Amino acid sequence: MTHIFAHRGSAGTHPENTMASFMEAARVQADGIELDVQLSKDGVVVVIHDETVNRTTDGTGWVGQMTYRQLRKLNANYKFKQYGFCPVPSLQEVLEWAKNTSLLINIELKNNLVPYERLEEQTIELVERYGLASRVIFSSFNHESMATCHKLAPHIETALLYMEKLHRPWSYAHTLQALALHPYHPTVDRSFVEAAHAHQLLIRPFTINKEEQMKTMFQYEVDGIFTDFPEKAKNIREKTLRSF
Repeated sequence: MTHIFAHRGSAGTHPENTMASFMEAARVQADGIELDVQLSKDGVVVVIHDETVNRTTDGTGWVGQMTYRQLRKLNANYKFKQYGFCPVPSLQEVLEWAKNTSLLINIELKNNLVPYERLEEQTIELVERYGLASRVIFSSFNHESMATCHKLAPHIETALLYMEKLHRPWSYAHTLQALALHPYHPTVDRSFVEAAHAHQLLIRPFTINKEEQMKTMFQYEVDGIFTDFPEKAKNIREKTLRSF
């Protein structure tokens, strides 16, 4: 069955990458959550997508130039003002909560533009501390970072994010010992999924928000999708399975 990952939590209905969004994903019984991590100025692994706080909070500035205390003062409720004050979470806070759920957790390392020193080591340490290695997937557009993660923690799955069509991406993934490809969904068709599966690779396209896209991906039998609307995706998955 195709797993449904709540992209930045239930980002279509709740403030992205906040506890409110992750809790909503758990409430609607998504199979997993996806979140993004960076480092604060004082070395705390924080959960936020953009390299600056400008879009998703009421502040301005670079994440890596702000302390964790400064980041916590910002309201990350973005366009969902009805949820009141939503602080930027630390990864520790999310994992402390997630350990009591059955959710899979895709942690995207946002170090393709800003080279955060020791982001891999600190993220791995937190995952191990909470005993979540078997439920975590590391992903990144920074494939060097994924190679580093595999070297440091070969028992934790790594996945390669990418935007454009690649020639024989399974061969490339195998050189990095990645177990999954996370492609931009327009690059995915049935023959690609079948070829990747034949090479023992998992396929989880992003970001699938439209009903027809969801139906198509379920029919392709991809291993997972990332969506801002996990409740909608669950309903469509159920209908699609019944139609087979």
